[in-house]
Amino acid sequence: MRAIADTGLIVAFSSRTDSHHDLARSVTEPLLTCEAVLAEAAFHIGSASYVLSLIKDHFLVVDFSCMENVEQLTELARRYEDRKPDLADLCIVRMSELYPRHTVITVDESDFRVYRRNKRETIPILCPPHH
Repeated sequence: MRAIADTGLIVAFSSRTDSHHDLARSVTEPLLTCEAVLAEAAFHIGSASYVLSLIKDHFLVVDFSCMENVEQLTELARRYEDRKPDLADLCIVRMSELYPRHTVITVDESDFRVYRRNKRETIPILCPPHH
């Protein structure tokens, strides 16, 4: 499956005790992501080394530039200001616009059910099942 990884997936992948670990471990193809997601994941996991190892092992591929997308990110930040989106979420929404055939894998279902790519399109997401 072609997919974009959000922070929660990376955090879940790192911990066998995480409730979403099985979903994370079921992914077999390299996932696209961005540096903002990597920074968030490293903070939550407490290990930049671990996150960097996922890049070295080709589980994650960084394929996004904030610099090249700053205008679109600024517009998304304005549009969703009431939700107080973090930079990682804005980058994931923009990546979904750039890679429309990719599914976003996230544990943040509430926000990604609201966010829209290209102003009106729902973003295809894969979330863990509700328990």
